[in-house]
Amino acid sequence: MSGQRDSNQLGEFLKARRAEVDPREAGLPEAGARRRVRGLRREEVALLASISTDYYTRLEQGRRQASAPVLQALAEILRLSDEERAYMFELAGKATARPPRRTVQKTYPQLRRVLDELTTSPALVMGRRMDILDWNPMAAALLTDFSRIPEKNRNYAWLIFSDPAMRELHADWEHTARACVAMLRMEAGRDPEDQRMATLIGELSMRDDDFRRWWGDHRVADRSRGSKVLRHSLVGDLTLDWDALACVGDPDQQLVVWTAEPGTPSHDGLRILSSWAADAGHDTPRGQRDRSA
Repeated sequence: MSGQRDSNQLGEFLKARRAEVDPREAGLPEAGARRRVRGLRREEVALLASISTDYYTRLEQGRRQASAPVLQALAEILRLSDEERAYMFELAGKATARPPRRTVQKTYPQLRRVLDELTTSPALVMGRRMDILDWNPMAAALLTDFSRIPEKNRNYAWLIFSDPAMRELHADWEHTARACVAMLRMEAGRDPEDQRMATLIGELSMRDDDFRRWWGDHRVADRSRGSKVLRHSLVGDLTLDWDALACVGDPDQQLVVWTAEPGTPSHDGLRILSSWAADAGHDTPRGQRDRSA
């Protein structure tokens, strides 16, 4: 069952990506008749990849396993990014196998100490599925008081799509929301047997039309870095950079830190927010954020 499911996911991904390729940019000649489909046809992908149309059709339908050389050729034809290429290989079962991730996830002790030291920069520890495992007072002051949120809902993607305050906070909410979907899609490809991930995706798809539509786009992205503008009720607009730093002790955890360029109004705003957080006494209770798989 899992092999069939993975193949179908691969087929949906290939269909979505070939629809985004301009035939002229792919080197195909102009056709006189109006094209009935957006992007490349199946037979055109097969031609460019030097494989039969039947082979490629079966591949999209989940009835054929693709070899690594064919996947490599498809990645070039479909103009996949590095993240999309890695995702495609994982769906096809060609990536290095990862051990099942079923253990209880706890904040890595060194990351907890780093959070304690970050007094002027918002930071949180994000686990698999974008679960929020831990945070510092600045993250609570910047984003939301995570301690007031039920543990099962302490998930960044869930909050982006379900919390009206988070929609108001993000000046470009759509950009942030699309990025969350792409990051979830990437992780879902790494661990297709994760039932909690499947439940999260199913619930968000039922709750939000945008999530359901963007999930169908099959966009993928890694959590690494980015920037965003936040409209904070206390300190006004903040233009912040964020970086997701990998944890060597547990690759399924990342320390996400928000910073601002020194000397900018946003940097001053974080300083003001830091003072307010210290006076307000935001605290992060220890030892209660263990999460089951």
